Amino acid sequence: MNQSQGQQTSEGRHEDDAILADFLASLMDYTPTIPDELVEHYLGKSGFQCPDVRLIRLVAVATQKFIADVATDALQHCKARQSTIVKDKRDKQQKDKRLTLTMDDLSKSLREYGVNVKHQDYFADSPSAGLDPASREE
Repeated sequence: MNQSQGQQTSEGRHEDDAILADFLASLMDYTPTIPDELVEHYLGKSGFQCPDVRLIRLVAVATQKFIADVATDALQHCKARQSTIVKDKRDKQQKDKRLTLTMDDLSKSLREYGVNVKHQDYFADSPSAGLDPASREE
């Protein structure tokens, strides 16, 4: 290896270290959406103990990114599912443009990330089962 190539590699590594140090320092001022205590709890449950708050916050940021990606993909599945509604039902839906995210949408999204979710089927004795007693029509 040439001396100039070795020097360039060393300079690049020093620059990467400086960028990483700046990033880790910025985590001290950042308050993630997922609380540090929650991240510490689940890391501790898996057997990982770390007193460095920067690492805890890095895990929180990565978790937040994962959740955001899963939610975005689930929304795309929801939109795709609702766009396949037959034409006569679509006219009625034009008045109500709210999207309904289902467990199937979430399951499909999570499956893309290697997480398999199995949910129990829901059975009810009557259509009003599970509703607030005040809202039931007797």
